[in-house]
Amino acid sequence: MASLPEITHVNFEDAQEQSRLKREALELKRDMNNTSSQDEFAKWAKLRRRHDKTMDEYEQLNKTLMAQKSSFDWSVKIARWLSTNGVKIFLQFWYSKSPVFALPEAWIPYYVQWILSFPRAPMGSVSVHVWNSVCATAVSATAEIVTSMFLQTPPTPVATAQKTQ
Repeated sequence: MASLPEITHVNFEDAQEQSRLKREALELKRDMNNTSSQDEFAKWAKLRRRHDKTMDEYEQLNKTLMAQKSSFDWSVKIARWLSTNGVKIFLQFWYSKSPVFALPEAWIPYYVQWILSFPRAPMGSVSVHVWNSVCATAVSATAEIVTSMFLQTPPTPVATAQKTQ
């Protein structure tokens, strides 16, 4: 736990250094553009060397920060996937032989019972896999309906009156 604040502190300092180098490179570029390369060659060449050195430092630091950002983004993506899809897959594996609920006998033909109990739940019951698929479909359909209701709201009378004027 003690190393985490140090890493954050170093990244903050690196970001500040990157910002400073960028400002310095822009100032040197502006000074180079304001200096005549023919009339004041020595001054221009000195500015050019400093600008090139600053840009190299900036690019090197930028690569380091981008690698750290990429690593962080990857870690967050893995954690998010595990907390959503990983939990779902674990639960489906763990409870694959357990029925979510039993169906009344002789209500549904055998082949439908087999599909509802797929892959490993007892015959005549609904498996966690099928239940998860049904719930996901219901949530998705509900979200689409609610979204379409919000997107297709009729204009208010005030807005319609303003358009006609």
